[in-house]
Amino acid sequence: MHPHKQATVAAPALPSAEDTGVLRQWAAEGGALELRARIVLLAGQGMRDTDIARRLGVSRQTVGTWRHKWADEGIAGLRHRARPGRPATVDEAEVLARTLLASDGAAASRAVGRELGLSHATVAAIRRRWSEHPPADPPLPGSDIWVVGLYADAHGAVLLAGARPGAAAQPRPAGSAVGADVLAGLDRACAALPGAVAGSRPPAPHRALAAFLTKARRRHPRIELYALTLWTADPAAVHPHAHPPTAGTAGTAGTAGTAGTTATASTAATSTPAAPAVLPGPAGPAAPTEPAAPAAPALIRPEASPPATLHRIPATCTWRSYLRALVALDSSRHPESSRRVYLDLAGAVEAYARRPAGEPLQWLRESIASHAAPPRPRTRRDGPPGAAGGGAAGGAAGGARREAAGGANHIDLGSFNECVVIEAVRLAGTVTRGEIAHRTGLTQQSVSRIARSLLARGILVEDNRRQATSGKPRTPVRLRGEAAHAVGIHIDPEVFTAVVIDLDGAIVAERTRPVQPTADPDVLVRQVAQLGRGVLADARGVVRPGGFLGIGVAVPGPVDTDSGTVLDPPLMSVWTDLPLLYLLKDHFQCPLIMEKDATAAAAGERWIGRDRRARDFAYVYLGTGVGSGLYLNGDLHRGTSANAGEFGQLCAVALGRTQAGGRPEVLPECNPPLGLSRLAARHGFPLDAAAAGTTAGYRAVTEAAAAGDPAATAAVRDLARAVGQGTTGLVDLLDIDLVVLGGPFFTDPAAPLYLSHIGEMVNDFPTARRLRHVDVERSVLGPEAAAVGAASTIFHAAFTPRLRGGTALRAL
Repeated sequence: MHPHKQATVAAPALPSAEDTGVLRQWAAEGGALELRARIVLLAGQGMRDTDIARRLGVSRQTVGTWRHKWADEGIAGLRHRARPGRPATVDEAEVLARTLLASDGAAASRAVGRELGLSHATVAAIRRRWSEHPPADPPLPGSDIWVVGLYADAHGAVLLAGARPGAAAQPRPAGSAVGADVLAGLDRACAALPGAVAGSRPPAPHRALAAFLTKARRRHPRIELYALTLWTADPAAVHPHAHPPTAGTAGTAGTAGTAGTTATASTAATSTPAAPAVLPGPAGPAAPTEPAAPAAPALIRPEASPPATLHRIPATCTWRSYLRALVALDSSRHPESSRRVYLDLAGAVEAYARRPAGEPLQWLRESIASHAAPPRPRTRRDGPPGAAGGGAAGGAAGGARREAAGGANHIDLGSFNECVVIEAVRLAGTVTRGEIAHRTGLTQQSVSRIARSLLARGILVEDNRRQATSGKPRTPVRLRGEAAHAVGIHIDPEVFTAVVIDLDGAIVAERTRPVQPTADPDVLVRQVAQLGRGVLADARGVVRPGGFLGIGVAVPGPVDTDSGTVLDPPLMSVWTDLPLLYLLKDHFQCPLIMEKDATAAAAGERWIGRDRRARDFAYVYLGTGVGSGLYLNGDLHRGTSANAGEFGQLCAVALGRTQAGGRPEVLPECNPPLGLSRLAARHGFPLDAAAAGTTAGYRAVTEAAAAGDPAATAAVRDLARAVGQGTTGLVDLLDIDLVVLGGPFFTDPAAPLYLSHIGEMVNDFPTARRLRHVDVERSVLGPEAAAVGAASTIFHAAFTPRLRGGTALRAL
């Protein structure tokens, strides 16, 4: 509680004899320290704030302030008068970054104000001003700003921002910015920039920056770019051959070699602004003072269509605080601007400081999803809002995109207890109300009330009555499979698969499409969207209005689920750093969820497996790579970055196979098509060279093993044992007693060998083998495990009871 708002304070420790002598001396001498000393001395005698204030003729707030200063800082706290109100200089960017990292509301403004010595009204005004228009000269068009890139060389640093003028940004929930740790790491990396470049690197030609801006324009063609000069080595010239803008125009950055100045339509300035003052930077060992904004906006000679307009940052900010503020503002408004994006930026800055002199820092983020572009006008072909390819429900292709936070056509479950009842019915299959009450601990009255509501809404349906031993017959209930549907899409290096499933996990529509591995990412995304719309059109007569919940997308890991980005998928280099989820949001107006394929398969196994999977388990997924999905403590275990279960390195460590630098190998055995082909060749199995490493080759070896071929059997056994080593590590680490095997390469011919060898290893090798028996079972899902699992993630998010904030679908 603020000291001004309380009448009494807990009595501080009594002053020591030495401190008492100092306090009495101050009280005797008079002056500014007299009042403070007398307050502490009277408080030491046990007097209340009210009595001290009455005796000394001061306010209770004054008494409380000095008592707190004494309690917190001792004598040193009394020597300096607390400075109320606004400091002499306010770094607005620092204020904004701190408030965005805190929780929303007046409490954040008050807390940051107390920390910085500002009134909460000043903090709130700064936040409001930046939320409307982040200050720059010329002004930026609005607050819907992305941080797009960073350039630095011996002459200075330029921050590249992007925006869609007139766009209304949708803030994310409180606390959703990248985090203080990421901003602190970025700031530590940037602290080396001025010291690293000043006087230690040869001057870089200005066309390096121009080329960087042109590259940025090619990568981000649908947003307007703004180059903000952060600092310069020579305030008189931002870059070689730079010129100030002509009166009445804004600075424009372009490529070298053409003359003239150009003003873009997004520029708000109408005259050349006055030069800002230079602020000193933070002190550091042997580092120069931090340069602030240059005296005037710089101009790189533009082309007819300039890549970016040039701006300078305000004099009220240091360049590092301005960078932190824009990062916090970006990440608090755009889910795609995740921790991973800014960890990449910090890593690029650190690498730049270690590189040989002469090479500039040129960091550009991956292409921002096309929904940053203005929505195109709706046409008659787009169909009604909420439709997908003319289907009964789903997302619209090409229409005005609606944020996923609004959701579309989803069932409002209403309460946590409803989810508990649905979960009990789902696990049991059919169950009476009395059995639900017994299993859940809810009262009979609560179960009856919830069941009536779910029956009326069509989520449950009554089954045939059971004859009771006494009393009237009991009517069991079960989930109504056709009550809800979801689409699952699996992205694989060889084939795209899309399915529509109902609540019971039955596939009601399915489509596949072969992948063109060299196709442009935009083409591949359009193909995925067409596949999703097509499978929804196939299910048009089955999916009831209001019963379509959303689309789940399963992709090879690793993934950045915060930004919806596929990072480095195996055998899919064209997908690297592709913001897939947010590109798909341009095609669908329904909720979308992206998961790793193995995690999605675990979700499907839990949902469709019902009571057979009502305990902790690991799903070992045999796809293009081998991964694992974990279901622990009643929920999917995703880990900090949603990449839990990466399996390949675990196998390599268990087998003791590492590279020269100590990094675990990328095992061919953890790529079943490739690994089995190599093992088969090692054992002398005659496999056609054209089939080696392919799905056809894998099937040929496994079918031969099932027929009893010794070489093929030995190859499958070796691959199973390599996977078994990693699985043993999982069992030991997690102390689980169920392992499920599945995926597109867990085929019928090879299944008995996998189950036998892996089952033997996880029960013979672990240290706690005397305390548990580990069941190794075949997945209840078919070859479409990842696609069905992706759709199941929508059901899992909607219906699984959670105490932390309600159902996930409510937040979609």
